[in-house]
Amino acid sequence: MDFLHAINPLYSISGFAVGALVGLTGVGGGSLMTPLLILLFGIHPATAVGTDLLYAAATKSCGTLIHGFGRTVAWRIVGLLAAGSVPTTVLTLLVLRDAVAGGSATRIISTTLGAALFATAAALFFRRRIVAFYAARVGELSARRTATLTVILGACLGVLVSLSSVGAGALGVTALILLYPRMPTARIVGSDIAHAVPLTLVAGIGHWMLGSVDWPLLGSLLVGSVPGIVVGSLAAGRVHERVLQLILATTLMLVASKLVF
Repeated sequence: MDFLHAINPLYSISGFAVGALVGLTGVGGGSLMTPLLILLFGIHPATAVGTDLLYAAATKSCGTLIHGFGRTVAWRIVGLLAAGSVPTTVLTLLVLRDAVAGGSATRIISTTLGAALFATAAALFFRRRIVAFYAARVGELSARRTATLTVILGACLGVLVSLSSVGAGALGVTALILLYPRMPTARIVGSDIAHAVPLTLVAGIGHWMLGSVDWPLLGSLLVGSVPGIVVGSLAAGRVHERVLQLILATTLMLVASKLVF
């Protein structure tokens, strides 16, 4: 009964809307949820990021189970990404702890979030051109170099996601497509989702230890997002993916401009 009283319908509706968009496009969770909490509901940036990280860990755990049963997860890639992301996540959280003590955390998080949203929007707008340009200029790399770059990618995502909760979706998928051009898209998406679980869980626990997680808010978001993802996934085949991605990218550009400028 106490749990039911703690549920905020507005947060649950927002969770449903974002969950439906994630089900439709495969991206947009952290990219929309964190700025939505900051700009629309006035949640402190650190609390918005910390809460969204645990929200992502919970929702993407479900996605990992589905992809795991469907054998669309390349666990070696997940391990390489985690080898880079987990250490940098811990280091970033230590730096953020000092920033919180110094009072500069809000500005760091807002600026990083805005930059991450611009980058995510660019990845959505220009993914095909980026992939084509990379294929023509770089081509396929050796297995050893690809593995090294995968660890470096994980390290970069660890920093970015820890500060903004954004980057593990569109940016991670785009980079993996460049590194593994022969791999089916379903396995790339599945691997990216599976890697997001340890990444967001470690980062979310770190934010919890810093005191920047709102548990009633998290519960309200999950109540709405789970059915939202189901509805979005069922409707995904009826709406053109490219149209949705362009709408999402435009929205991210507008939101990022409000956070940065």
